[in-house]
Amino acid sequence: MHPFTEIHPFDPELVAARKRAKHLCQQLNALRADQTKARKPIYQQLFGQVSSAYIEPNFFCDYGSNIFLGEKFYANHNCVILDCAEVRIGDRVMFGPSVQIYATTHPVDPAERATGKEFSAAVTIGDDCWIGGGAIILAGVTIGNGSVIGAGSVITKDIPAGVVALGNPCRVVKSVNETSPSK
Repeated sequence: MHPFTEIHPFDPELVAARKRAKHLCQQLNALRADQTKARKPIYQQLFGQVSSAYIEPNFFCDYGSNIFLGEKFYANHNCVILDCAEVRIGDRVMFGPSVQIYATTHPVDPAERATGKEFSAAVTIGDDCWIGGGAIILAGVTIGNGSVIGAGSVITKDIPAGVVALGNPCRVVKSVNETSPSK
């Protein structure tokens, strides 16, 4: 798990950065399916790093500049990445529909939460991962290279490399090389 950092979301610079990202996401989501070449300049403006990616509409993020995409990234429809901290996604990673990454969280104590305080922690997804539709990846999580996350999973803790993990909370069920679930 990555360490948490306190952030102040109403800082004017952060408000402006979110507004910029929302505008770029709107431009991206408005493109027709056949306008693939028009996506690349928007990706380059929006993300901290991108080379070859394809993201189906609709896509939403907080800042974009904290998202670092490896080669051949693919995200199906309705992806949401709340990138208050860095979100690093490796090469050849595929997201099913409605995958959500939340690199932010709020205090549990209501009085502390009422102050507007937030916490963030980086999310890292290794190379060659497949994240099933509807999965939610929480702040501070690392998913190791070559792992598969089952649809609908809620990932609250690190997942090692080379495993199939699923559920709520997400847990390892087998190695990617096994044919039957481990006990």
